[in-house]
Amino acid sequence: MVVPSGIIRSCLCPIAGGNWNNAALSGVRTRNLNNTRTNSSNNVGGRDCDFTSSQLNSLWSDRDMMSGFLAKYFKTSIVVGDKAEALKEICLKRRGNLYEEIISSENMFQAFKDAKSSKRNNKTVYEFELNFGREMGDLLLELQKGTYKPKPYNKFYVYEPKKRVIYAPAFRDTVVQHALYRVVYPIFERTFITQSHGCRRDHGCHSASDYLLKRMRACDGEEYFLQLDIKKYFYSFDRSVLRKLLERKIKDKRVVDLLMMFADFEGDRGVPIGNLLSQLYGLIYLNPLDHFVKRTLKVKNYVRYVDDFVLIGLSKSQANLYLEQIKLFLKNELGLELSKATRAKIKKGINFVGYRTWQSHRLVRKYAVHKFRRACVRGKVESVISMIGHAKDTQTIPHYKEILKEFGMTEKLPKKLQRSMA
Repeated sequence: MVVPSGIIRSCLCPIAGGNWNNAALSGVRTRNLNNTRTNSSNNVGGRDCDFTSSQLNSLWSDRDMMSGFLAKYFKTSIVVGDKAEALKEICLKRRGNLYEEIISSENMFQAFKDAKSSKRNNKTVYEFELNFGREMGDLLLELQKGTYKPKPYNKFYVYEPKKRVIYAPAFRDTVVQHALYRVVYPIFERTFITQSHGCRRDHGCHSASDYLLKRMRACDGEEYFLQLDIKKYFYSFDRSVLRKLLERKIKDKRVVDLLMMFADFEGDRGVPIGNLLSQLYGLIYLNPLDHFVKRTLKVKNYVRYVDDFVLIGLSKSQANLYLEQIKLFLKNELGLELSKATRAKIKKGINFVGYRTWQSHRLVRKYAVHKFRRACVRGKVESVISMIGHAKDTQTIPHYKEILKEFGMTEKLPKKLQRSMA
C-alpha cells in the first residue's frame, strides 16, 4: 500500500507561505517581506499541523486504506471507527529521550512536593525533608548512574471492602514514582477512551456512576446490560504483556526498565497494590479491551471503572455473544479471566462503583449505610463527611439526614454542610 505523501506531511508538518495572490511569491517555502516599513501588509500565511476539513474528509474516504496506514506506520491494531479517537492514535508516536526529563532537578523537586502532599504528618517524609539535600542528591546520582533500585515494601493488610495486602513503598521510591508519573501519564492519557474511569482527573467513581445513569435512561428498560469483572485483576497481570503495552508508546528503554521495577512482584504474575504507578498500570492494561469493545464490537454504551465494566442497551443474544468474545479477547490478548458475569434487564438495576442504580434513581449500597450509621455512633466526623460526599446526588441523602438527627451529628458538621443536611 502506498500512503499519499500529503497525508504524512499534513499530519506532521506545519505549513507557512507568502503572498498567495502573487504567483512569483506563492508557495509554502516563500515569504513576501520586501514591503516598506510603512506598509504593514507583509503577506505571510501559515497553517498548523492539524487537518483541514477537506483533508480530513479525503483521508477518511477510504476506510481500508486508513486501517492499513494505521497498522503499517503507527503499529496499532485499532479498527478505524471513530474519527476523533483514531486521529489521536495517528498523531501519537512512540516517545523517546524521556529519561533526562524524568530525572531533571525540576521534575524531581515537583515530584517530591507531589509525594509529600499525599503523606502529611509522616515520619519518613519528615526525615527525608530534614536531610533533603543529601537524600535528593543520592537519589539523583543513583538514577543518573543507572544503579537505582527500589527498597523493600512495607506490607500490611486492609479489610474494607475485603481483605487485601497493601505494599507501601519507601518515601524515596514514592518520589521516583511521582517523577515517572508526571512525564509518562500524559502520554497514555491521550490513548484512553472517555468511558474509562478510575485514577484519572474528572474520571472517578462519581463520573462513572453519572455516565452509567445517563446511558441507562437513554435505553429501554426491557433491553439488557452485561456487567463483567476481572478475577484478581492486579494479581493477574502478565508483566511481559504490560511491558509490550508500555513499549507501544515509549521507546526509551531506560524509562521502560524503570517503570517495570515498580511492577516487580512476588511470583510470575501481578503488580503490587499500593504503588502510585500500579494505578496507571491498571488503566493501561485494560485499554486494549476498551478499544476492542468500542471499535470491534462497536458497543455504543460502555463504561469501565478499573476492572469492573458494563455494556448497556443490548439484546439478550448480543449479551451472550459479547460475553464469549470478551472472554476470548481477555484470555488470548491479556491473559485474564472473568470472576463474574451478570446479564439482566436494565429495569432491574445495576450495582456499580458503590451505587445501586435504576433508571429513575440511585442509592448507595446497603453496607455503606451501615458504615455511615456506625460512624455516627462513634462520632467520627471526618468519616461522616466523606460518606456524605459519596452519597451526593443520590436518594440516600434523606435517610442520612435522619441518621444524623438521631445521633446528634448535624451540629458537628461544617457550617456549609449543616445547611445542606438540615
